[in-house]
Amino acid sequence: MTTVRLNATVPPELALQRLDRVASELFPDYSRNRLQHWIRSGELLVNGNPSGVRDKVPAGAELVVVANLPVMELVSEPIPLNIVHEDNEIIVLNKPAGLVVHPGAGNATGTLANGLLHHDGGLSAIPRAGIVHRLDKDTTGLMVVARTLTSQTALVNQLQERTVARHYTAAVYGVLGAGGTITEPVGRHPVHRTRMAVHPAGKFAETSYEPLERYDHHTLLRLRLATGRTHQIRVHMQHRGHPLIGDAVYGGTYRQHLDQSDELQTLIRSFDRQALHAHSLSFIHPGHGKSVSYKAALPADFETLIEGLELG
Repeated sequence: MTTVRLNATVPPELALQRLDRVASELFPDYSRNRLQHWIRSGELLVNGNPSGVRDKVPAGAELVVVANLPVMELVSEPIPLNIVHEDNEIIVLNKPAGLVVHPGAGNATGTLANGLLHHDGGLSAIPRAGIVHRLDKDTTGLMVVARTLTSQTALVNQLQERTVARHYTAAVYGVLGAGGTITEPVGRHPVHRTRMAVHPAGKFAETSYEPLERYDHHTLLRLRLATGRTHQIRVHMQHRGHPLIGDAVYGGTYRQHLDQSDELQTLIRSFDRQALHAHSLSFIHPGHGKSVSYKAALPADFETLIEGLELG
């Protein structure tokens, strides 16, 4: 068993809503069913007191969870890892498309975490095999993994303090005239619970973007995350009206433009993942305390997509 400890303050926009709904917004890593179980069992308290699932909670209330979860036994698997850098404290790797980061429903094996345990058995003593942040299954690029508890805590703190610089490259529908910053809250979609959405009850999220190249009907962007909400870039760009090419979940399915070549139309239609790559990562090294930066070139499918966009 492992002990889960969570706490959050109810913001004004969630005031007087059902406790289970508020909890699902404030603790999005856990299902509503699990949160409802914790409410009924008294493991989730409001201002130190047990409450009912349907009870309304006021703004400023303190939600505290102290609950036990069974530990998922991770299986060590020989999964190829593209390691950019490693030392006694960290591993920096370039994740390929199609690789799930951590086991979950429907993905008990074959994940990055399984491969990390095969690479370094000592990671079995670190929560989540040392993983401190995630990339979506079909997003490629750089991730940092902690090899010690001290390093994991330091990296998590840097993420929370927004001092980790994460830059992405994306190809989107539409032509953007200038860069900008999106500061719209992101939370669970009110209907489709497996998706995220810009929602007033969501958490603050900030994405900055600037065009690198403009094409006839598309734009190549460089983006920076100030926060790291689930699917943040994908949701923000959809909200701005420029979904990522290939992102079937957030509106990036194929759009026909009659002035495009047959080759480009075929290329875009066959690009079956979101065109998103984490190309650079900078942070304070938890061992020696100096700033470090790493870069990862675009994968071959993304390079081919760009070449097609350039040719039109």
